[in-house]
Amino acid sequence: MAANNYRTLLMTFGTVLALSACGNGADRVADPGEGAFPPPPPPSGGNPPPPPTDPPPTGGPAADCPTGFSNIGTVADGTLRACRLPETIVGNVVVPRRDGTAYAISGRVTVGEDQGGDAGNPNAGAQEGVLTIEPGVTLYGSSGADFLVVNRGSEIYAEGEADAPIVFTARQSLEGETNADSIGLWGGVVILGRAPINACPGETVSGTPECQEQVEGADGFYGGNSPTDSSGMLRYVRVMHSGFEISTNNELNGITLAGVGNGTIVEYVQVHNSSDDGIEWFGGTVNARYLVFTGNDDDSLDTDTGWNGALQFGIVTQREGGGDRMNEWSSIRREPFSNPKVANFTYVGRAGGGSAITLNSGTQAEFYNTVVTRPAGGTGAALQCLQIDDENTTGTFHSVHFSCPVPFADQRAEDAFGAGSNNVAEGTSTLTDGFVNGAEENAVPAYEGLLQISNFFQQVDYIGGVRDANDTWWQGWTCGLTADTPC
Repeated sequence: MAANNYRTLLMTFGTVLALSACGNGADRVADPGEGAFPPPPPPSGGNPPPPPTDPPPTGGPAADCPTGFSNIGTVADGTLRACRLPETIVGNVVVPRRDGTAYAISGRVTVGEDQGGDAGNPNAGAQEGVLTIEPGVTLYGSSGADFLVVNRGSEIYAEGEADAPIVFTARQSLEGETNADSIGLWGGVVILGRAPINACPGETVSGTPECQEQVEGADGFYGGNSPTDSSGMLRYVRVMHSGFEISTNNELNGITLAGVGNGTIVEYVQVHNSSDDGIEWFGGTVNARYLVFTGNDDDSLDTDTGWNGALQFGIVTQREGGGDRMNEWSSIRREPFSNPKVANFTYVGRAGGGSAITLNSGTQAEFYNTVVTRPAGGTGAALQCLQIDDENTTGTFHSVHFSCPVPFADQRAEDAFGAGSNNVAEGTSTLTDGFVNGAEENAVPAYEGLLQISNFFQQVDYIGGVRDANDTWWQGWTCGLTADTPC
């Protein structure tokens, strides 16, 4: 989990490789890092997509790169053409799906220039960028210094399909060199928006353009005056083997959503084996549904600096070799506090790490239709379902099923859980296939007032993220949840 903000985060990376003319690359990929993306349809007014090229021989790399991308050789034992993204993306750039091609994120790749926190009055001269990635595209990085940043006022449209997800991964994965414990092999995805935050400098007021902060892990500002701000779309996207510690308590996550507004669409997204958090929300109002977190080494879901949004339908599983808390929901001790709302999630912990759910630092969290289980075998916090750390923090629980060796860390947590309805503190897990509801979970009545909690929620009549074997929203685009789909 990141330390609460009020700090300036600086990064120093090596020289970023300049974009060279397409077709002039060497036979081998240069370090640091590479990455690739698939896009949805290009926004109007942009450059047309590059013309189609002849397909490569079966199993071989494409002959060259699309216009605007640097040919830097091949990867994956010579089977994929490596095409490097521009260092700075302004205007409309489309990353096309092409046979025999992977796209490299080399160094810091920035989409647009920071337009400031005032959505109605962007910074003079700041150029907007729109990055569109087509379904089925693979992007990769080669080191922790390789990451993607979308600045305030710019957008990413990464819209994959269930049978053609967009994959952000590590070069080592393409080379067949990763395993169940491969983490932190490249940076990650950082999206910066203009929605309100509470990490305001001095006497600045939340929801104004002046209430902004520098984001963890990257040199960029987030926050502003637009709750409905749009940073684009992430749909059917998988982020793998990412995360990087720049310095103590200053890390890149799998995905960082900082000041992102609820005009942004986030759904059908998986983060696998991040060395830090899966997704960390820094303020903002963005909502999300159909989320999968597998094998992340710190917290699967983490919040900070006043996030006020809702999540529905999710699966969280920890790997045997790592993982701290599955939720760490924080704020800073000033209003407006973080108010995260979760419905229909299933959390499956390991015999280790911290409490399954930790609430602290003034967050006001709400859980509905939730399943939490973890095995015996740990000690201390590794046995607990719920921990609430201070008096400024509150938790609301309805239709929540706990199955942990120790349900509560203390009386405060027990009292908050007991104040809700249809909660089971000492249940028995009957999950099948690791995360699909069994008889015990389906015996818990669902919370009937979801639509009154958030208009983003869908009213359902079951708890947990996956109702039964016929509930297949997670199939086809994820990896690592079942033995037949390894990552």
